Amino acid sequence: MATKQEVKRYLAYWFQLGKKVVAANGQANFLPQQVLKGDRYSQEFEQCWQIILSPESGDCYLEGTHETIAELLTPAWEMLPCGRCDMPVALRSVGMPALLCPCNNLPNWPNTELPQPRSPVSTPAQLTSICDRLVDNLPLISPQQGTDKG
Repeated sequence: MATKQEVKRYLAYWFQLGKKVVAANGQANFLPQQVLKGDRYSQEFEQCWQIILSPESGDCYLEGTHETIAELLTPAWEMLPCGRCDMPVALRSVGMPALLCPCNNLPNWPNTELPQPRSPVSTPAQLTSICDRLVDNLPLISPQQGTDKG
């Protein structure tokens, strides 16, 4: 089952590649200009997310897909990486998979020359994690080895 956070992340990744969310039977589109702001999602993205979740918006779906965001929030769906591009895609937990990955109509995608879409990153937490990994990989030096000039 896809969690609300996974569906939100799914939309954030595809928004970063220029995919829109279509709503109100095609009468409205959502594509925030800024998705990330430092270590969190941007206010514009958060507002868009709330509108998409609102029942007043009607059926909303990611451009190039057929599944509504409301459907993706049911136990019938999960988010897994696309076999072609590694972006998150919606797959049925049971039964037939979705017809297409949203990447199917993106020209020049996947493009390994460009940075991949990402989730917000907490810089202090990320730096601490990197530092911890570096410390874990340091060779152990005994006090005697440290003073040897040999």
